[in-house]
Amino acid sequence: MRPSQVEQPRFRDAQQRLGSAQAFRTGARTYHDARPGYPPEVIELLRGFRRVVDIGAGTGKLTEALAEHHEVLALDPSAEMIRLASRYAPSWQATAEHTALAEHSVDAAACAQTRHWVDVPQACAELDRIVRPKGQVLLAWNTIDVSDPWVLRLTRIMHAGDVLRPGFLPAIAAPWTIAQELRTQWTDHLTPPEIIALARTRSYWLRSPAHIRNKIEKNLSWYLYEHSGYQEGSSVALPYRCDAFVLSRTRTAMRTGLP
Repeated sequence: MRPSQVEQPRFRDAQQRLGSAQAFRTGARTYHDARPGYPPEVIELLRGFRRVVDIGAGTGKLTEALAEHHEVLALDPSAEMIRLASRYAPSWQATAEHTALAEHSVDAAACAQTRHWVDVPQACAELDRIVRPKGQVLLAWNTIDVSDPWVLRLTRIMHAGDVLRPGFLPAIAAPWTIAQELRTQWTDHLTPPEIIALARTRSYWLRSPAHIRNKIEKNLSWYLYEHSGYQEGSSVALPYRCDAFVLSRTRTAMRTGLP
């Protein structure tokens, strides 16, 4: 069993990508409770920008952290998810390709855990329209670190299709270029029931019929309790990578790597 070597999730065509993304129209509360936030180093990448829009904000996992230091707006295609994000910032239902924002109306934009669901050329053109000159765009992904064989097997049981290879680069289009990279590692601590809840936030689980969902949960229960010996209240250390990228309209590049 080898870790994924892909740069981004693979879709047969645009229709399959859209269909997979639409799975997130439901399950907002489970998503918010089970998914992790982002390391503070990621938030620091937008320091100095006043007005920031969180595109594909989901339930507001990044929005909440951004709102501590910025004037934040938030949008997401899912009405159910964006209702939760509205606790942290003015929010509305829209897409990365059609944000409904005025031209050059924000200083920066953020897309966390969402970039692989969009039409990249269209989204980049929309970002060019809405972000002011000298503004920047932040892309960020939390990815379960599968360098440990036990964790790799766990993600395969969960069908965590967004496990991207270390060192991956996101797809972008003109006029944007990658100006800065941040690659860091951190650890989340979850109980076995919380790991099973995390599996319920994956696109594969959300799109699957009941018998497939039941099979995933049964396999996870076996792996966590019988195979690995955890108890209901055990703390399981789940390692993560966070890969973040700052885009600008310049070609100046800088890399930042943290242990």
